[in-house]
Amino acid sequence: MTNGTPNSDGLSAAARRVLEEIDEQNVDFLRLQFTDILGTVKNVSIPATQAEKAFTEGIYFDGSSIEGYVRIQESDMRLTPDPSTFAVLPWRDHDDGTASARLICDVMNTSTGEPFVGDPRGVLKGAIDRAAEMGYDINAAPEPEFFLFEQAEDGSATTVTNDAGGYFDLAPKDLASDVRRDIIYGLEEMGFDIEASHHEVAEGQHEINFTYDDALTTADNVATFRAVVRAIAAEHDLHATFMPKPIARVNGSGMHTHLSLFSGGENAFHDPDDEFDLSGTAKQFLAGILEHAPAITAICNPTVNSYKRLVPGYEAPVYIAWSDRNRSSLIRKPAARTPAASRVELRSPDPSCNPYLALAVMIHAGLEGIERDLAVPDPVRENIYEFNAERRAEHGIETLPTTLSQSLDALEADSVVTDALGEHVTEKFLEAKRSEVMDYRVSVSEWEKERYLETF
Repeated sequence: MTNGTPNSDGLSAAARRVLEEIDEQNVDFLRLQFTDILGTVKNVSIPATQAEKAFTEGIYFDGSSIEGYVRIQESDMRLTPDPSTFAVLPWRDHDDGTASARLICDVMNTSTGEPFVGDPRGVLKGAIDRAAEMGYDINAAPEPEFFLFEQAEDGSATTVTNDAGGYFDLAPKDLASDVRRDIIYGLEEMGFDIEASHHEVAEGQHEINFTYDDALTTADNVATFRAVVRAIAAEHDLHATFMPKPIARVNGSGMHTHLSLFSGGENAFHDPDDEFDLSGTAKQFLAGILEHAPAITAICNPTVNSYKRLVPGYEAPVYIAWSDRNRSSLIRKPAARTPAASRVELRSPDPSCNPYLALAVMIHAGLEGIERDLAVPDPVRENIYEFNAERRAEHGIETLPTTLSQSLDALEADSVVTDALGEHVTEKFLEAKRSEVMDYRVSVSEWEKERYLETF
């Protein structure tokens, strides 16, 4: 019997092991986790005594209450836990020593019994299946950045940083080193393999990197990472935010994402005889992402605020080009110590994105490049930030969308990326984000008041 094959009582071997661990870890509540189309983590809590039922029958919920799911007349949805995602949460909910645990779920349509087309995790699974049909496994590693801010007396968030540290600073300037340590301990308790952590460029800004993994596990990890960071920061009376640009005129938070394909256990991106150690497959994949970059931006940079990070001068990429040397391009080929480490790094995503949808569109765009045998342009090894418009034109370098509205237009016009998302997700995403754009357009900021109120 394999892990995924149920026995006579309807439980797989993997699910049965989870039930045993629930008893061993004294877990009394389970949080069944999933995400809405915008990437917000949702959960349904059940007593641990209902775990077996969750595995054999699923847990039903009202899908009409979830952003981008379904209408009220078709609201019944079912959560199916993935036993491989079981993890005890790194904090105790009660004084009696009992614990809560998390299971990430797939969302099913109860009327058809099929996976729900609006489930972001299911969308990513579709991208993974396409890669598998082409003979590839996908590995990914994100680098999510975040800010830590002090809380007001009423517990609300401020934008007052709790340290004056800079890039790679140590204490005493980096006052949040203890917070990062506790976050890392918490993540490790949940099974994360942490590579490194450090203070980022801006005051109050931090980065914690976890190791490469398959694409689905990576997306699950990003969703979990954001929840754990917020929860442990709150234990220190701090507010953690993954907002791309919470403070004006300083660097924003990105989520640089590393990608590679493997075939037969070998890295399909590596070619030791190539000038850049990149195979033809890697270059085709890279070319696919470059071609669809404007539409990808809508998914990887999904908020109005995202475009206040994507401006020249703050280390965020805005030019559609690639390089093996500098960080001013959209895609970078990082140095690799071993063949298995050959990869490409997309530098535009930010941590407000839905990790499932973001990885799905990157993968589909890259695979499209392979299928169409797209030719990659020459790398740009100079600092593109120093180019004027004429010189960028000479190199054929275009610019990413500068507003959410522009990126949504690009998304709507790109059939490869909309097909990757599916009709349902595309429609609901555009609907939600067009509404966000309109809300922003009719609002009046403090900057506008300070600039114009007494002038005109």
